[in-house]
Amino acid sequence: MELAVIDYGASNMFSLIASFNRANIHVKVVDESEGLGRYSAIILPGVGNFTSAVQKIEKLKNKILDSIVKGTFIFGICLGMQLLFGESEEGDGKGLGIFDGKVVRFPRTMKVPHMGWNLVKPKGYSLLLSNFRGEMWAYFAHSYYPKPSNDAIIKGTTCYGIEFASVVEEGNIFGTQFHPEKSGEFGRQVIRNFVEYVRR
Repeated sequence: MELAVIDYGASNMFSLIASFNRANIHVKVVDESEGLGRYSAIILPGVGNFTSAVQKIEKLKNKILDSIVKGTFIFGICLGMQLLFGESEEGDGKGLGIFDGKVVRFPRTMKVPHMGWNLVKPKGYSLLLSNFRGEMWAYFAHSYYPKPSNDAIIKGTTCYGIEFASVVEEGNIFGTQFHPEKSGEFGRQVIRNFVEYVRR
């Protein structure tokens, strides 16, 4: 099994790739010149800027969407989760539009970025959170968050002045607003859960 990590200049590529390598998964960084058909899953990393990221993935956009239709799994992390939606208040450009909804900024009265450890509270059944009960500590670094139109895809929430979706899932599509690669044993288990599900 091999996973593709989309390269759009995200700053945490090394730690993310290392976290999958520790799960005995080979990961390859890909750009717009490469096809995605041979990969079991596609990883959309963060941290970065929404507008810059959508510009860089524009040539891969149709390949990503075609792969998802064919059953390839996708896992968006932080900015990568935001790219699963169509638009963001962070700037111009269209995301993948897989999920209905919009990415919005935290209220101006709040300190941003929301950076550091915070609690993730499960909501309903989640494949990513399936080994956990109650709230778990995870690491965040973001100023924007998605507001899904469909509450059914929200599988975890976090409170930072307001409650926001920090885990989304539907079919073969997954996203976390937190960084599992920086979230200790909890994050490692989230990655293992994803890998095990892809392997089925």
